[in-house]
Amino acid sequence: MTNNSEVREFLKSRRARITPDMAGLQIYGGLRRVPGLRREELAMLAGMSIDYYNRLERGNLTGVSDSILESLARALKLDDAERTYLFDLARAANQKRPRQRRRSPQKLSPSIQHLLDGMTGIPAFVQNGRLDVLGMNDLARALYHPNGDAPGQPQNFARFVFLDTNSQEQLTDWESMAQDVVAILRQEAARDPHNRDLTDLIGELSTQSKDFRTMWAAQNVRLHRSGTKPFHHPVVGDFELTFQALQLPGDEGLTLIAYSAEPGTPGHDALNLLATWAATVRSEAGQKASDVPARRRT
Repeated sequence: MTNNSEVREFLKSRRARITPDMAGLQIYGGLRRVPGLRREELAMLAGMSIDYYNRLERGNLTGVSDSILESLARALKLDDAERTYLFDLARAANQKRPRQRRRSPQKLSPSIQHLLDGMTGIPAFVQNGRLDVLGMNDLARALYHPNGDAPGQPQNFARFVFLDTNSQEQLTDWESMAQDVVAILRQEAARDPHNRDLTDLIGELSTQSKDFRTMWAAQNVRLHRSGTKPFHHPVVGDFELTFQALQLPGDEGLTLIAYSAEPGTPGHDALNLLATWAATVRSEAGQKASDVPARRRT
C-alpha cells in the first residue's frame, strides 16, 4: 500500500485553486485549459524544475527534503492544516510500510474520566482520531443526549453524521459539521496511515454515503483546535458555544473537547440552564431508583 494517489490528488487540487493573479504572475493573452496554475508555473514559484515537480505530482514524495516541502507549501499557499497534511504524507511515504493493523479497542483511563467528571461547569468529552467518543461528563451527556438515549461506548461521531437519518435534523449546521468531520478524518488518515480501523471506517462511509464520497474527493483537511458551534437543544433552545481541543499528553491520538461561553452571553445562560436541568433529571432518576425497593416491600 502506498499513498501515491492521496499525494497526487491533493497536489492537483491545491494547484487548481491558485490562479495566476493570486500567485502574482502576469499572463498575457490566450485561453488557459486549466483552472489554476500550470505545472511549470508552480514549479517556477517553488524553485524546482518541472521534471522534479512532475515527479511530486505523480505522487512520489520519497526522499523529498523538508526545504522542498516548505517551498511547495509556500507556492501552493497552504494553511497550517494543509501544510501539516503534506508533511504527514511525506513522512508516510518515507517510512517502511508495515501491514495495516487493527488496534485494541481504546479505553479511557480512570484518571481521565475523573478529570471529565470534575469539569462540572462545562460540557467535555474525549475522542480519538477516528472520532470515537470514549468518555464524556454529565453536562456533555445532557447536551448531546437530552433524551437519555446515549449508546454504549464508544460511539462514532462520523457514523452519526453520515449514516444516521436523524443527524440532519439534530445538527443545526449539518453541512459545515459534515465538512469538518471529513477534513478531520483525512488529516488523521495521513497522520496514522496504517490504522486498519480508520481505513475501514473511511471505506464504510464512502460505500454508504454519497455526501461523504463527494466531500472526501474535495481533499480538504482541518486541524481541530478551536472554534464555535451552534446547538439546538429541546429543553434549552438555540445557542452557540466556543470549543477548545486539547491533545492529551501520554495518550497518543486522544483529544479532550471542552465547550464554554463568555459570561453574559446567551451561550453562558444556556449552559447554566442546561446544568440545572441535568441536575434535576439526575435527582429525579435517583429518587425513582430509591423508591423501587420500597414499592417491592409493599
